[in-house]
Amino acid sequence: MQEKLTIIKVGGKIVEEADTLNQLLDDFSVLTGYKLLVHGGGRSATHMASRLGIESTMVNGRRVTDAETLKVVTMVYGGLVNKNIVAGLQAKGVNAIGLTGADMDVIRSVKRPVKDIDYGFVGDVERVDAEALATLIRRGVIPVMAPLTHDGKGHILNTNADTIAGETAKALAQIFDVMLVYCFEKKGVLSDENDDDSVIPVLTPNLFREYVGKGIIKEGMIPKLENAFSALEAGVGQVIITSASAIGKDIGTVIKK
Repeated sequence: MQEKLTIIKVGGKIVEEADTLNQLLDDFSVLTGYKLLVHGGGRSATHMASRLGIESTMVNGRRVTDAETLKVVTMVYGGLVNKNIVAGLQAKGVNAIGLTGADMDVIRSVKRPVKDIDYGFVGDVERVDAEALATLIRRGVIPVMAPLTHDGKGHILNTNADTIAGETAKALAQIFDVMLVYCFEKKGVLSDENDDDSVIPVLTPNLFREYVGKGIIKEGMIPKLENAFSALEAGVGQVIITSASAIGKDIGTVIKK
């Protein structure tokens, strides 16, 4: 029987504000068993870029990463946001280590090819070294993953945090019984965006297609859910979408095959 591992992915907004970050660290620190944290940081990157006079360009909710923007996201994701989380966890007795994909070569990616849009220095994940991560986890070291990878040729690449969580979960599902939890500001996937209590309790592929067709599920939630279904198909045991305040409480939207 495989040992259980919980992978928590938290959005940038949650880790960028002191109150919500502290609550997250409290909830994550008391979570029992093996665990791993993946974080975003987009708003902080946009704010820092603005302060440096670098314009942020977004297409379909995804950041276009030119050479100057890459410097900013590397500083913000791999430095400021990641190390604030690690320091906060250490203060709560959690022996965490901050990692980008380049550290220990844990996530190798390839620069996204130019099709209709040139996203710049953005990486599509090719490989996750599950054994390296499992070694840390089993030694009681909690990986805190920043949304950065590398191509093995000396280049850092900006990589979507939901994708990092999904691909890491798939790789570790060969070793552990993985539960993947996507946390954001809402209580789950909503049937009415104006009603925070209209949480869809269970979502299957057929229901997903139906809700997308009706315009109930849209925009940034679509790739998040596509990642979730892909993770289940690859052997991840359970995927839940919920609020950060509900970590460890088994509430939210359960994604099923």
